[in-house]
Amino acid sequence: MTVDTPARPTLIALLHGPDQPGLVARTANWIYDRGGNILHADQHRDDEAGIFFQRIEWEPADAAQADADGFSAFVRGLGMEVSVAQSDRLPRVVLFVSKIEHCFVDLLARWKMGELPCELAGVVSNHPDLASITEFYGLPFHHVPVGREAKAEAERKQVALLRKYQADLVVMARYMQILSESFLLGCGCPVINIHHSFLPAFAGARPYHQAHSRGVKLIGATAHYATAILDDGPIIQQDVSPVNHRHSVRDLVRKGRDLEKSVLAQAVRWHLEHRVLVYGNKTVVFD
Repeated sequence: MTVDTPARPTLIALLHGPDQPGLVARTANWIYDRGGNILHADQHRDDEAGIFFQRIEWEPADAAQADADGFSAFVRGLGMEVSVAQSDRLPRVVLFVSKIEHCFVDLLARWKMGELPCELAGVVSNHPDLASITEFYGLPFHHVPVGREAKAEAERKQVALLRKYQADLVVMARYMQILSESFLLGCGCPVINIHHSFLPAFAGARPYHQAHSRGVKLIGATAHYATAILDDGPIIQQDVSPVNHRHSVRDLVRKGRDLEKSVLAQAVRWHLEHRVLVYGNKTVVFD
């Protein structure tokens, strides 16, 4: 597995806060004054909220960590929130799966081809069905059954695995369980979920059946950050496909799976490339 990375390590900063004059110039000058070379810069202003957002990537002149710490301190001094990542430090990702394999296999193939800039650390599942596929890709598989009466204990085991693997991200590749608030607080990293509808429509179970019963003309898929409220987290990516009265529920499922794969893969890639900035229950995606 190979990942395309810049010839030299870069720093990528995501920052946001109250808008004020000169922010673009001040961040650029800070980098220039220290011999850095800006490769990409993009910004956005939420006019209604008066919030400024920026993604900036640059080659530092010397020690990347020193620049990362210094830039973070500088931006916080402007009254803004900031995170800085280094391009040569690949995030560690753990996949959560159940029995449905299409999103899972798609992510594995993309990772193997070098499309996802990350290290896949392992796979956690509440069923044993996908163990052989996981082992084919040389990854550890952990079967953690989740029962109604033992869900809290199962989540404790899952959190322990995430800490063992030092996970930076969890991806729910059609993991058919609701994560509790205690899990989300304890896992120590963001969680991306794929939901097989165009949220906020048809949240919860059997969305394709709901869509078919409603006679919709479009079906969709939504990748979002998981929160304690079911299917209500900040949306990262969505896409739709037209349907009509001739399509059965089975047709909707088939068409929807193609959407689910591409939408989830795009959302994961954007997250790994540090292009997603969350504020409130919304996101700014620097694509």
